[in-house]
Amino acid sequence: MLVLALDTSTPAVTAGVAELGAGVAVLGERVTLDARAHGELITPHALEAARDAGAAVTDVAAIVVGAGPGPFTGLRAGLATAAALGHALGVPVHPVCSLDAIARQVTVGEPFHVVTDARRREVYWAAYAADGTRTDGPHVQAPAELSFSVAAGDGARRYAEQLGARVVEPYYPSTAGLAEAARDALLGGAEPAPLTPLYLRRPDAVEPGARKRVTAS
Repeated sequence: MLVLALDTSTPAVTAGVAELGAGVAVLGERVTLDARAHGELITPHALEAARDAGAAVTDVAAIVVGAGPGPFTGLRAGLATAAALGHALGVPVHPVCSLDAIARQVTVGEPFHVVTDARRREVYWAAYAADGTRTDGPHVQAPAELSFSVAAGDGARRYAEQLGARVVEPYYPSTAGLAEAARDALLGGAEPAPLTPLYLRRPDAVEPGARKRVTAS
């Protein structure tokens, strides 16, 4: 089964094509670290990753997309692209927690946390058992309020001192991690979950309220 994996929940704009069978074989992947280019790069990256894999986007049997937690603008770009491609190709689109995708690539042999940068001097985090099973979260919180022994993710790297954590890779969701996170659902033919973004908090920008009426005194 060929799977297209997309993630825009972090500064890494990630798209890749993987073959899912007894394991996960990444055939092509494009990653660019640019928090301002999610919408601009995600579709070209998907097309380039397919070309690197010696395939066309029309060859994929399913799409996996990171649903966050992450910033509003970034998540919208990835989820909207995944939804549009899934509709055009007639293939299922499976959302996965982006922190779970990172966790699938952690090999520390003990419980750990995954921490990504939530901006506003906060982090998104979740706790995992040694086998990568999520045991708590995801949450959004100030790093000064947390204390972790081992942590992966770009937020762990940025706030390592406040967290008191030993930082391990990976820092961002990968094609392999995204495919692994959706593996059971994909191979089992499960119905995809709704494409609901994990924002965890309200956006910075809100619609303006009604203008106040000004009356003469």
